[in-house]
Amino acid sequence: MIFTMFLLAAVYLFFLAFLSYYGTPPIFMLLFVGSFMAIQYFYSDKLVLMSSGARVVSESEAPQLHGMITRLCAIADLPKPQVAIVRSQIPNAFATGRNRNKAVVAVTTGIMDKLSPAELEAVLAHELSHIKNRDMAVMTIASFISTLAFYFMRYSIYFGGMGGGDRRRDGGGIILIWLVSIAVWIVSFLLIRALSRYREYAADRGSAIITGQPSVLASALMKISGIMERIPSQDLRSVEGMNAFFTVPAISGSSIMDIFSTHPSVEKRIARLEKMQQKMI
Repeated sequence: MIFTMFLLAAVYLFFLAFLSYYGTPPIFMLLFVGSFMAIQYFYSDKLVLMSSGARVVSESEAPQLHGMITRLCAIADLPKPQVAIVRSQIPNAFATGRNRNKAVVAVTTGIMDKLSPAELEAVLAHELSHIKNRDMAVMTIASFISTLAFYFMRYSIYFGGMGGGDRRRDGGGIILIWLVSIAVWIVSFLLIRALSRYREYAADRGSAIITGQPSVLASALMKISGIMERIPSQDLRSVEGMNAFFTVPAISGSSIMDIFSTHPSVEKRIARLEKMQQKMI
């Protein structure tokens, strides 16, 4: 994870140095992208809840769910997040929010129906680990320059021609800025996906530490994955926009290459959890 973040920083520093060398004033795009990312960061919980159809529930509406989260938060030394439920038969859960004090944990009705109480607690502990590790903030910061590169890629002709200097005005310079922006966006996209996969491993480990039972999370992941295979493709496609948040991605059709995935394969996650379980015996 640290090595991936180092590579991301190296790519971003190269991109900023390149833009500076070619005289492209990045201040306007920095302000624009900064505002966009700030809105995403500060309102992420509301946007995610709205897009998923999740509804925040009180303790009287879901006493068992609230009780589980309260107990897990006490073990993990976390303030209790808001609790939400999504009316969906797709078994999954997610966490969102910019920090530990502004977080939400949501579960689907499908996962509450299909998992045992112990398995549901393991999944909830996984999501609480994302909050404890500040993953929302980490991924927002990590994707900032990648987003900047994407907009430079789209508007390089305009931003490449701003200001003075032959390096900026000639067509070759503009094309070079465009090509470098594409390269930076592709490389950073792959590195961010790798970072996301490492954060999932870290959340799995956090769940195992909180519950003390890695095998229970492994059982939950296996059960969720097995149920997902039997869900119609059109239902999976309707929630694919939430895959980066889900405990297990809802992927329709055949498998996806690991390098482009936000999550490690379920098989790899289970193998790591089984090794942790063996060490605890």
